Amino acid sequence: MSGAYKFCPACATPLQLVVADEDGGAKERLRCPACGWTHWNNPTPVLAAVIEYQGKILLARNAAWPNKSMYALITGFMEAGESPQAGIAREVKEETNLDVTSLSLIGAYEFLRMNQVIIAYGVQAQGEVRLSPELVDYRLYDHDKVKCWPAGTGYALAEWLRAKGYEPEFVEWARRTD
Repeated sequence: MSGAYKFCPACATPLQLVVADEDGGAKERLRCPACGWTHWNNPTPVLAAVIEYQGKILLARNAAWPNKSMYALITGFMEAGESPQAGIAREVKEETNLDVTSLSLIGAYEFLRMNQVIIAYGVQAQGEVRLSPELVDYRLYDHDKVKCWPAGTGYALAEWLRAKGYEPEFVEWARRTD
């Protein structure tokens, strides 16, 4: 259960964890005993792009990541009032300065650890790469050399590769024990 809310944003009463019978069965939610406000804790939509640029796949490294060998898809949050397609084109432009010339939906993937749903697109892009301050590097990979990772965006990359006729190879991650 999310610890983001401790008090009701409507009336400032301390929230309580309650179990209520809903359409899908019993659900545990934070609820205000005074006004009934409910923290639904629904997943947040996140957009991801498998960018095909100059005939290769562009992966980037986030400045906040401690692992300097880790590169991934361009991702970002949808903005209110925009379609997923417009959102991914905006994110690609903001993060890489590239213009999306075509896009196609790959699929939707769970990212339970962050309570997100990833909506992934394959995009063709052109222009000159200029990274945003949140990215520190990028690499271009041949389709048959890129390795996928066992998480939401890695599964999207694998599905995109399969659709292009390549058999994806996955990197092995050490299991966390905490």
